Amino acid sequence: MAATAQAAGAEPLEVWIDQDLCTGDGICAQYAPDVFELDIDGLAYVKSADDELLQDPGAATPVPLPLLTDVRDSAKDCPGDCIHVRRVSDKVEVYGPDAE
Repeated sequence: MAATAQAAGAEPLEVWIDQDLCTGDGICAQYAPDVFELDIDGLAYVKSADDELLQDPGAATPVPLPLLTDVRDSAKDCPGDCIHVRRVSDKVEVYGPDAE
């Protein structure tokens, strides 16, 4: 199992995608293919730790610590501004369109 931010003593994070805003560019899947995947509908989704595509609206998955930079860059460079990375504890967005 991949190390998470929590295992390293940092604040655990999770990521989710708003498919209503996804443009299907696939930048996220290029940056972090272990976390993101394009489905046959052309939209990006997050994957579980077991590599299962999570297609329920608002489905979130933990951010593995070794992939944090790639996930953060995915959120920053996403043309649809649809990737949201938030703290697990209080659901405050730290990377993405709603980050403070």
